[in-house]
Amino acid sequence: MKTLSSKLILFSGILILASCSKERSPVTAWEYNNTKNGGFEVGPYEEQETGPGLILVEGGTFTMGRAEQDVTYDWNSIPRRVTVSSFYMDQTEVRNLDYLEYIHWTSRVFGANFYDVVKKALPDTLVWRDRLAFNEPYVEYYLRHPSYRDYPVVGVNWLQASDFCAWRTDRVNEFILIREGILEHTPSPTENDYFNTDQYLAGKWQGTVVSPIPSIDPNGGDRLVRMEDGIFLPRYRLPTEAEWEFAAYGLVGNSVGERITSRRLYPWNTHGTRNADEKYLGQMMGNYQRSNGDMMGVAGSLNDAGDVTTPVYSYWPNDYGLYNMAGNVSEWVMDVYRPLSPEDKADFRPFRGNVFKTQMRDVDGIMINDTIKYDSDSNIVSIPGMVRWRDVSVTVADDNLDERRNYKYADNINYLDGDIQSQAVGLSGASWSEPWDATTGKAESAGMYDYSATSMINDKAHVYKGGSWKDRAYWMVPGTRRFLDERQSTAWIGFRCAMVRLGSPQGLGK
Repeated sequence: MKTLSSKLILFSGILILASCSKERSPVTAWEYNNTKNGGFEVGPYEEQETGPGLILVEGGTFTMGRAEQDVTYDWNSIPRRVTVSSFYMDQTEVRNLDYLEYIHWTSRVFGANFYDVVKKALPDTLVWRDRLAFNEPYVEYYLRHPSYRDYPVVGVNWLQASDFCAWRTDRVNEFILIREGILEHTPSPTENDYFNTDQYLAGKWQGTVVSPIPSIDPNGGDRLVRMEDGIFLPRYRLPTEAEWEFAAYGLVGNSVGERITSRRLYPWNTHGTRNADEKYLGQMMGNYQRSNGDMMGVAGSLNDAGDVTTPVYSYWPNDYGLYNMAGNVSEWVMDVYRPLSPEDKADFRPFRGNVFKTQMRDVDGIMINDTIKYDSDSNIVSIPGMVRWRDVSVTVADDNLDERRNYKYADNINYLDGDIQSQAVGLSGASWSEPWDATTGKAESAGMYDYSATSMINDKAHVYKGGSWKDRAYWMVPGTRRFLDERQSTAWIGFRCAMVRLGSPQGLGK
């Protein structure tokens, strides 16, 4: 990561010498950073810091969806032109070693008093079992043995992958504040004082601040880092389906001006799965199953050298520098699955899965901390120390949903494909006359998708993209899409993290 130390020193100097500031507001003419003018602070800022493991994916327009014949006849990937903003993405899939670091931290913080939190994070190593295959060695060794430390983690469901992203956000932001000398390093954090970004910004974090930022507020004193300082990184998260597909194609290396010279089928040029370069002629471009019973080729000439997964830096990266965007493991993305999402989603930053939330506050406006909570299936839905969030609601006056034009309820997963407005009389028992829950915008009936009876589609079905070590080449085409329940995991689905790019889509370098 590019260091912020010089920026922070300069920032502190500006605040200390605030009375010497000459920069003025172009709308009021009052000086910034002047305690006599109320202490409105404007610190130095260049651009967003690149988080560890991330690569900038410059956005743009592309044709999302089917690029190969629809061999499954699902008609769920209709081609459509969309635009994706620039964003950051992990160069590789999350490794076993990375996930073990997460488990280790979780065990140190919550293991003594809240072991259920640790259990919630553990991957399902039993996904390797096959009733007619001897896969027990993978059950025992794949996650923890150092021979596999650089291999992609599997057995992680969508919920666990999302939790990992949240944990990573806090650890990276904590590291930045310690690096800049603002926080004291806590060698043995507990559930009472571990660093959480939301808690810190709310002024409720219980750790030790070594060097607070000097404030130029007329009332004096020091202050904590604020979002306006630009020191914190945005949240790590799973990529959206559109982002993942756009990044996989890597068309930045296949265009002249605004003209894409050749439509790619895979994340590389040519419509084959072998390297066409004379130096590497015939070598496999990814890890996949070539044909029935052929997982890696013939002894002495292994075609992809991967019986199951392979190390995350195997093969050649695409033109963004991203590894294994085809083959190795399929990858979770944020989107909730609907067959007609390609038709319904917006042209700009398309995504299905929005459930709009807001932080919970007491009567005095103070944010409320969470405690450990379970849902009806005994799954943990919140852990100690987190800032509590709730869905926006028409029943809460402060949410002002009756005055909004861009949304009217919190849960928009079913919007245009399953909500009351898109249901027809006689379809799966739903009709226009059935009761409608104004809080969620959904009919009280089963609705359009009769889950577990005629369909496996519901609001917990999430998209996963790309081919895996046990898939044929067809699924390595980035435009293909499949789905799985967010609580399920497999031996062939992994994930990588993404982060929004703030400000210029190109960066100051351009």
